[in-house]
Amino acid sequence: MDIAELIAKYDAPVPRYTSYPTAPHFSGDVGVATYGAWLRTLPDAAVSLYLHVPFCAQLCWFCGCHTTATRSIAALDAYADLLLQEIDLVAAAIGRRIAVSHVHWGGGTPTALPPARLIEIMQRLRARFAVRPDAEIAVEIDPRTADAAALDALEAMGCTRASLGVQDFNEKVQAAVNRRQSFETTRACARGLRARGIAALNLDLIYGLPFQTEASVIATAMQAMDIDPDRIAVFGYAHVPWMKRHQTLLPAEHLPDAAQRWRQRQAIEQVITARGWHAIGLDHYARPGDGLATAAAGKTMRRNFQGYTTDAAPALLGLGASSIGALPQGYVQNAAAVPDYRALVRAGTLPTRRGIALTDEDRLRRDVIEQIMCHGRVDLDATAARHGADPAPLHRAAPALEGLAQDGLVAWDGRVVSVPEAARPFLRTVAATFDLYLRPQAARHASAV
Repeated sequence: MDIAELIAKYDAPVPRYTSYPTAPHFSGDVGVATYGAWLRTLPDAAVSLYLHVPFCAQLCWFCGCHTTATRSIAALDAYADLLLQEIDLVAAAIGRRIAVSHVHWGGGTPTALPPARLIEIMQRLRARFAVRPDAEIAVEIDPRTADAAALDALEAMGCTRASLGVQDFNEKVQAAVNRRQSFETTRACARGLRARGIAALNLDLIYGLPFQTEASVIATAMQAMDIDPDRIAVFGYAHVPWMKRHQTLLPAEHLPDAAQRWRQRQAIEQVITARGWHAIGLDHYARPGDGLATAAAGKTMRRNFQGYTTDAAPALLGLGASSIGALPQGYVQNAAAVPDYRALVRAGTLPTRRGIALTDEDRLRRDVIEQIMCHGRVDLDATAARHGADPAPLHRAAPALEGLAQDGLVAWDGRVVSVPEAARPFLRTVAATFDLYLRPQAARHASAV
């Protein structure tokens, strides 16, 4: 079967599997009381923290994140106050000063907050949690708005890694998606970060945007490599205007089709791997010697709501509107809308609105899916044995796996599922064969390719 036939057959909506079960299956059955109980029983091990800042100076029309555009200092200050209050609420619920190994700031644009407030929030985290001296402090940055004061704040916060949004350097594409950002601006931001001792840099690229071509994405990838980052994430644009109404502003008639998207992805990968970089999981790339490349080679890489990571903490605590946490007992999500989040925090309650408690089968299938997404291989019987479970339910995926094997997307011997290197773009499709919750709905998930 050639690639066009594979795309036609398998390019269906499937989750990105940054969790299992995935967020559409969370419910109000898990709320404030449940989350509070889970926090009180956290294991004595370092946890990770995620802070969500749902604001940007300007909205990019391709964006699928929980964010809104604002330049109101009053609104940003008010949100910073809410984060400080939530930090106190979570710390109080835990009841002790627990260790922290990773802090990740995402959005939106975290550096949209005033520099002094960024520093204040980080200081509050260090006061309420035992943030380890060697903790990774990672912040997502929009190079267009990260001025000297913002970069100075990142240095003062102890930032160790920065993720720079690039998406595409082609001016026609930038105009179509409402994000004008020159190569010079991006390179200057990277240099400013390095001058302040923040040496670990990630770049984010997107394919599948209006007016993109193989030639244009190759040019962008080459410029991205010239910035000399440590990691690059290459995401396929998810066109879901029924969920994100601002995407209707994109010229949809100029979106590439599935075959064109495939070629764009392959073209970007060829540029990156030609420099000797490692392809990591579904959509990440890392230079040789980088921690993520080492974790991937050693089969210790993990996948969470921030994507592929070296973070092995047993719990991820989410702070901020819409943020998701992952604890041993299950997942929780804060109120997504800022007004709802604000009302709960100001009332002195944890702003948890929904979540899901994990069953033993959920944990088993999550392990299987994570191994596929991270390493492209899973031994079903061995994995079930580690969980003290019967592998028979996993083997019910055999008919689907046999079909995938006939099409060259997996090797399947009745026990071990292995995804060939050429089939990596279909990792989500393979993982979906073990998803008991999945009901194909275009309104919930982006296409596989």
